[in-house]
Parts: sequence; structure tokens; C-alpha cells
Amino acid sequence: MSAAARVAARNRRAVLMMAVPALVVIAALIVVPYVNIVVMSFRIPSTSKLYLDGYTLGNYAKALTDPDGFYFDLLYDTLRLALTITIGCLVIAYPVAFHLARTTSKWRGVLYGLVLSPLLVSVVIRTYGWIILLGNNGLINQVRALIELPPLQLMYNEFGVVLALIHVFLPFMILPIMGAVQGIDPRLEEAARSLGAGRTKVFLRVLLPLSMPGIQSGCVLVFILGCGAYVTPALLGAGRVHTITTEVITLLDQFLWPFGAALALLLSLVGLAAVAIYAWLAGRLMRGIA
Repeated sequence: MSAAARVAARNRRAVLMMAVPALVVIAALIVVPYVNIVVMSFRIPSTSKLYLDGYTLGNYAKALTDPDGFYFDLLYDTLRLALTITIGCLVIAYPVAFHLARTTSKWRGVLYGLVLSPLLVSVVIRTYGWIILLGNNGLINQVRALIELPPLQLMYNEFGVVLALIHVFLPFMILPIMGAVQGIDPRLEEAARSLGAGRTKVFLRVLLPLSMPGIQSGCVLVFILGCGAYVTPALLGAGRVHTITTEVITLLDQFLWPFGAALALLLSLVGLAAVAIYAWLAGRLMRGIA
């Protein structure tokens, strides 16, 4: 073996050794729990202990062949809720991210802080904050009462859950888009304008395609987080907004862990399929725009 080959082999070993701690953490915190969930989903449910001896496909059969379609309805509601949250976050986040990426204002640091501030507060505390605002006797309805307007039902429905979750997940949409926009050379927009392109065409033909990696990252993050959200739907929905996640927690409380694990895995698989379809459609859209 030549000296260069020995150096290359030594460098590869060094890189591998540096990656070992990260691989161990990933295996311990992600791979092992997922394998445990997969194995659990094939166990036989029991209400007196975690599961009975043996394995079965009955948990998946129960979810997929439910005659009333209850679990399909839950899955549909979960995906619809996550999609609504993702669209809401995108509509709000893009102009905010674009402004933060391009502004030279002395208040730029303050704006960054406002965007990041929700991440510094627990989801539970933020949800209780929305309860104070949206409750039947909350701040909004108290103000409406002062001006002699009828109260609004802002809580215990899907509206309140969507509004609160958009607030919770908005930073996860703003930050990736902001990073993508910061990587776009402003001279490209100036060049397009100098060639006669209007603002709309500059956005559609220059800014949107070049910022699409940030949009895709933000949408995937928010959609996945929306599918798995539990605290906010449980508190603001108060049992009237049902998702697969809230049903899984209910099953775990009833010690039906194998069936709950099967539902969680089905949600994961459907969520991954939805993300793959989105990536394919986004790719086709960008090729059409280009």
C-alpha cells in the first residue's frame, strides 16, 4: 500500500471514529425506540398488563378494517389539520422571513428575538396563554362584551387548535425560508428587473424557485410536527378535536399499548408517504416554473 493510500485509510478511520458518538446517540434515541414500537405493534393487547405472549397482525387489521371507518376518519382529520397548519404557517412566514433576510434596520436583532421567542417558552405555557385569550370568558370575549358584541366560540373547536398550532410552529417555517432567502444574491432580482420583469414575475421566476429548498424544509418540518401534535389539540380541543395522536394517548392510558403502537406506525407511514408526494409535486412545479 502506498503512502498516500495509507494516509487516506487513516483519515477515513479518523472520520469514522468521530462519527461513532453521534451514531450511538442516534441508535439509542431513535433507532432502538422505533424498533421497540414496531415489535410492540405486533403484540397481543391486554388491559391487565402491557401485552400478552405471542404476536399477531390483529392490531393492523383492526385499524385498517374498522367497519365504521373511525380510524380512517381520524387519519384524515389528522392530515387535514396538519396541512391547514402548514399552509397557514407558509402564508405568514414567507413575507416575515423575506423581510428578516433583507432588512438592514437597527431593529433587526429585536425582530429575530421576536421570531425565536416562542421557542423559549414551553408548549404547555403557550397553549394556556391561548386559553386565556380564546376562552368563553377570555380576553377577546371580554373586550367584545365591553362593546356589546356577542361572544365567539373560539375554543373547543378546530379554529382555536389551528390558530394556536400556527403560533407554535411558525418559527420552524420562518427560519428555513429566511436561510434560503439570505442565500439569494439580490443582484439576480436587479438583473431580472433591468430586463423588464415586473415584481410578480421576479417573484415567480427568481425568488420562489431559489427559495424553494427553504420552503420545502419548513413545510416538511411543520407538517410532521402538526401530525404529531398532542398538547395543544388536547387542551384547546378539550376532546372535541380528535386526531390519531390523541387517540394513541388514550389507548396508552387504557394499557392498549400494542394497538396504540400500530396506530402510531400507520400515522408515520402515511405521513412519510404524504411528504414524498409533496416533494415530487414540488419538484414538478419548480420544473414547470423554470
